[in-house]
Amino acid sequence: MELSLEELQNLLTPERIESGVRAAILLVVFLPLALYASAWANKRVAKKYTAQRGLVVGKIIRYSGIAIVFLLVFRELGFSIAPLLGAAGIAGVALAFASQTSVSNIISGLFLIAENPFSVGDVITVGETTGIVISIDTLSVKMRTFDNRFVRLPNEMLIKSELINVTKFPIRRVNVEVGVSYNADLEKVRATLLSVAEKNPMCLVEPAPLIILNGFGDSSINFMLGIWAVREEYIKLKNSIQSEIKAAFDEAGIEIPFPQRVVHGVPSPASPENPEPTDNAQSGSS
Repeated sequence: MELSLEELQNLLTPERIESGVRAAILLVVFLPLALYASAWANKRVAKKYTAQRGLVVGKIIRYSGIAIVFLLVFRELGFSIAPLLGAAGIAGVALAFASQTSVSNIISGLFLIAENPFSVGDVITVGETTGIVISIDTLSVKMRTFDNRFVRLPNEMLIKSELINVTKFPIRRVNVEVGVSYNADLEKVRATLLSVAEKNPMCLVEPAPLIILNGFGDSSINFMLGIWAVREEYIKLKNSIQSEIKAAFDEAGIEIPFPQRVVHGVPSPASPENPEPTDNAQSGSS
């Protein structure tokens, strides 16, 4: 269907053209401005507080800005905003009843934000899953495991489950379990463990290393050496200290025993201690 020139002139009135230009300006100018303001607020808040709060503030500004820009565009194009708001309200109520799990996750996310048990970049353990937090969103928390797998955990699960923040504090303790022979000099063992801890540059002087005699095992006397390190060097210290303990024990002549079992055999009926009766013996006794 082709429009006549007169119909086209009636359609493209100066007022409509002006409204279309204003709507285009809103989309071209203010929409990127809202996105830029979101990114700027995210960086500022993350730098001053935490990355988690930066993400939350950035998303609030982004979605609010986009919603305001499109409402203004609709108004400029001649659409009434009131019916749109009313329809959005009705749709929101319907969606709330239809997605109770999502609402529960949103509320749980608000509790996580208020409590702030972890931030983006922290290493957390939830159940059997351990990984680095890469995103804290409205419905879920995204993690990357150390073998580079992506894990999505609903916020409601994090509220209900036991959660361990591995990197919450700036220092961590490395616990090394080691067993020595029952013939070993225990004071010499203590001195050797302390010497190894003092020589390792990643081991902190304060808090001081801790040595605990854990008890008497089946094949060894068991010690626990607890040494502290900054969280960034935890893995390096855990790897290096065990090799150094083995080398120091070998040099000091301290034996690290391994489990041994002694099997006592039962003499067979044909053994010399229990000889089988001969035919003569049987005949003599008869």
